[in-house]
Amino acid sequence: MEEYNFFPPADTDLDLSFTSTTSATTDRTFASSSARTSLARSSLTLSFNERLSTASTPTGTSSSTLFLRPHRTSDPHWSAIKAVTNLSSDGGLHLHHLKLLRHLGSGNLGRVFLCRLRDYDHANFALKVVDKDLLSSKKLSHVQMEGEILSMLDHPFLPTLYARLEVSHYTCLLIDYCPGGDLHSLLRKQPGNRLPVQAVRFFAAEVLVALEYLHALGIVYRDLKPENVLLREDGHVMLSDFDLCFKADVVPTFECREGPTKRKKRTSCNCLSGRRTRSPEELIMEAEFVAEPNSAFSRSCVGTHEYLAPELVSGNGHGNGVDWWAFGVFIYELLYGTTPFKGWSKESTLRNIASSRNVSFPVAEVEEEGMADARDLIEKLLVKDPRTRLGCARGATDIKRQAFFGGIKWPLIRTYRPPEVRGLTIKKGRSHVSSSHVMHRRRRWWWKGLDYVVKRNSKGYKYNLISNYSNGNYYRYVNSNKARK
Repeated sequence: MEEYNFFPPADTDLDLSFTSTTSATTDRTFASSSARTSLARSSLTLSFNERLSTASTPTGTSSSTLFLRPHRTSDPHWSAIKAVTNLSSDGGLHLHHLKLLRHLGSGNLGRVFLCRLRDYDHANFALKVVDKDLLSSKKLSHVQMEGEILSMLDHPFLPTLYARLEVSHYTCLLIDYCPGGDLHSLLRKQPGNRLPVQAVRFFAAEVLVALEYLHALGIVYRDLKPENVLLREDGHVMLSDFDLCFKADVVPTFECREGPTKRKKRTSCNCLSGRRTRSPEELIMEAEFVAEPNSAFSRSCVGTHEYLAPELVSGNGHGNGVDWWAFGVFIYELLYGTTPFKGWSKESTLRNIASSRNVSFPVAEVEEEGMADARDLIEKLLVKDPRTRLGCARGATDIKRQAFFGGIKWPLIRTYRPPEVRGLTIKKGRSHVSSSHVMHRRRRWWWKGLDYVVKRNSKGYKYNLISNYSNGNYYRYVNSNKARK
């Protein structure tokens, strides 16, 4: 049994002593040249100390930073935090304002606890506690990177950093709590450890949008796997764990490309011949926003070994393409219940990834609708050469155009109802995403109106400013044969 008993100095109110037991499980997490235990797949037996947040923190021993988010102003969690800080003597949030409820899990850097604001039982948070005295300088840099990344995020499928608290040698991050667990646990509850195609499309689309946002900020994630895709109470996803990220420069561009042509409706009559002539076809120029960190480069070998890209395994350096490779592995695992290059050991898995062997798929007698499109997308993502891999040049802009994601209205993705799958319990009522749905309904007229705002140049081109989102159908849900319109 592995026992952790650590007690903070007497001048703090943080007491997180507990006993942890880790069962022997398959290790899938790979960092640097050695592996670390994937605690997402281990069992914990806890003896939790009941003395939590009972004393006030003396002045000078702690500091807190609040991170306001413009897109979360209507979130009830922020309302509760503002109410607490308004009553605070220094206008800040401190540990004695939090009531720790139970331990949620442990990771490579710290421990995560479920907590609430005192006197506000409706607002649950996750508190990630990092003891900096127990970490090496390299891991301390990962802690700093995670805090820096979290402070930048403002997106419905990424966590909100409500506050960062520094208490003695502890760093505490107050973030969103996801009661639905993680996607890996949900996957293990399904028949054959796999999800239906429509459910895979839903989760993959939301993860794609989250990766697109990260890449637009110049952030390469490097740790995509089902264990790091958490499920909110409304069934939508939230990526977690940003300690393996790195940042690079990104130059957003606004590009135009030729789209499908169509004929003008008007016809003209040739009075001399008495014949009608049709108007010439109209060439539509589709405008696209592309923000992909193509210049990103790192030599660090980090991530989960089954999800490592070939260029990362080789150690010759990698860039943004590792996320799109991992995205292909992610879709493959959701569809087939295993990863495409998995061997009998870590070493054999890495050899399979580094070899010239292409991805292969299990053969099924009866195939779900959409599986062919899914395989086509996976094959384009799992290209060994990052220079020709889908997404490496233009990011999510090209991936969204694939047939597997056909019919998705990308601006409305936050309003889609999650799929009905075994083990996924969706709590009704207002939540992180549903609150944004109200704002979205108010602004839908803007998107609709913008579709008709066009400009014509001297060559007669017609510019469709939201061509990426002009699909004719909504996302198709489970048990639905027709697209929602």
